[in-house]
Amino acid sequence: MANPVLVVMAAGMGSRYGGLKQIDPVGPNGQIIMHYSIYDAWKAGFRRVVFIIKEELLDAFRERIGNAAEKLMQVDYVFQSPDKLPEGCTMPEGRTKPLGTGHAIYCVRGVVSEPFAVINADDFYGAQAFQCLYDYLKDAQDDDKYRYCMVGYRVENTLTENGTVSRGICEADENGYLADIVERTAISRDANGVISDPEAGEIAEGTLVSMNMWGFTPSFLDELETGLRTFMTDELPKNPAKGEYYLPFAVDHLIQNGQATAKVLQTSAQWYGVTYKEDKPVVVDALRRMTEAGLYPAE
Repeated sequence: MANPVLVVMAAGMGSRYGGLKQIDPVGPNGQIIMHYSIYDAWKAGFRRVVFIIKEELLDAFRERIGNAAEKLMQVDYVFQSPDKLPEGCTMPEGRTKPLGTGHAIYCVRGVVSEPFAVINADDFYGAQAFQCLYDYLKDAQDDDKYRYCMVGYRVENTLTENGTVSRGICEADENGYLADIVERTAISRDANGVISDPEAGEIAEGTLVSMNMWGFTPSFLDELETGLRTFMTDELPKNPAKGEYYLPFAVDHLIQNGQATAKVLQTSAQWYGVTYKEDKPVVVDALRRMTEAGLYPAE
């Protein structure tokens, strides 16, 4: 079996971080969240990482992240650019905004031919999440359906005390496969400890949510070409300046069509991220404690 590949969606980093100069150090020796993801992935068994970035950030990205990753893994770079589109498709006139996470993964076609994991660049997922993803993907094979997976987090492990968060609320069927995923954009916990969202109402602890941590067989890349073509023909004209082709939409379409399943791999891992600047001290403290406990090397 081919060894699974880790794909990191980092093309949005430049816009948020002013050209990577301000990537927040959170570890005891100036590490950023992505360093921990690469380390956890390597410990789980991944030996190759593909970073999806903006081309103009290649040098800065390599210096800040890629060179460190190369000590553990084979590193490749893919650029999410407006000209990487299915044949015959063109970007709307004047559009500069990228086409979203589904398009980002489409850009690795021709570079990845093994089962692969997908993560966000700026989320701390925890070692257990990488291990269950790797264990699934190392044996993943399509049969009468495409056999994908996603890591489901308990909602209470993905909140911040400093505001609301967007999460995909997941519903699994009796066999543990993803049946439905609904994006909720304003989840928070109130002073009484109740978790809720204005649209969804109260959300029970233990409810599974998606943090954009997916596992795919190579078939997904061909399906993305078809899906992206349809999106650009049917949906993008309705919102040419801002419409985006999201990764969960692409997966959900294949599930609802009966073409694919997505096994929900449950993790009790604690998510960390800097959604708000006030979150940073929490992340710094958590990583300091994990380092002192021997879960991560200080360097």
